[in-house]
Amino acid sequence: MTDFWKSKNVFITGADGFIGSWIAKTLVEKGANVFVIIRDIKRVCGLDLLKIKDKVQIINGDIIDLPCIERIINEKQIDSVFHLAAQALVGVANKSPISTFESNIKGTWNVLEVCRLNTNVKRIIVASSDKAYGIQEDLPYTEESQLLGIYPYDASKACTDILARSYAATYNLPVAVTRNANTYGGGDLNFSRLIPDAICSILKNKQFIIRSDGTLERDYMYVKDAADGYLTLAENMDKDEVKGQAFNFGTGKPISVIDVYNKITELMDKKDIKPKILGEAKNEIDRQFLSIDKVKKTFGWQPKYSLEQGLKETIEWYKENIDLME
Repeated sequence: MTDFWKSKNVFITGADGFIGSWIAKTLVEKGANVFVIIRDIKRVCGLDLLKIKDKVQIINGDIIDLPCIERIINEKQIDSVFHLAAQALVGVANKSPISTFESNIKGTWNVLEVCRLNTNVKRIIVASSDKAYGIQEDLPYTEESQLLGIYPYDASKACTDILARSYAATYNLPVAVTRNANTYGGGDLNFSRLIPDAICSILKNKQFIIRSDGTLERDYMYVKDAADGYLTLAENMDKDEVKGQAFNFGTGKPISVIDVYNKITELMDKKDIKPKILGEAKNEIDRQFLSIDKVKKTFGWQPKYSLEQGLKETIEWYKENIDLME
């Protein structure tokens, strides 16, 4: 769909964040008119890092402010919405549950309610998370697995997920939900996350600290694949099998924290730098990975990047932008 996004008015919440900025970049490159909402002015945000700040229209505001969302979607004649804004750090969520619930849950119903009342909006993609599944006995998670998230971040994403599908079922709203695996890539400055922290620790010749015992297993998806998944879902919103549905996006290939770290040191030729393993992580799920059979069957989608390919590009990005890591 080469020209699908050309001249479309697209609203992205969370575009100053990691995945949101990559979606914005991809849409700008495809000729869309991109509008983004930013609450806090950061010294450096995702739009700066990907060099697209002057190519999108920035509106200062907050997704928990309903009139602000109404003004943007109505006045800008928005056609498509990507809702990614959220308090996304597990540690922060555990310390500040109320602000996390307000941003992640109230912010979501505000966006959905405004879209319900505006017939111009043809497609809404809402970001849930693999964390919404919580602790499951049966792996991999499929879209039919119950949402059992109980810790603050996990529970907030489960609520987000259910709200979006409720609006689709009740009001026939053209909305679909993404449940993404852990996503990594250039431009992620949240160093509480494994991959950027490990790469930058190695670049600075510092010992990397693993908070868990290193055996936690996750599914890691490269950010370019994540952005492609969001756009693929939006482009297929006219299909009956898409509206109101949730879709897993990932690789389906779990790998442990210590194995990811070892892969990074191997690619950076720094295998002699050993991590310090604390074994202190709390409220973390031991194993999480996703089945992507549904997106393969529905769209023929699958990730284009292997872990090694994605890590190589990610390492190069941090090498080129090491001055931002201070």
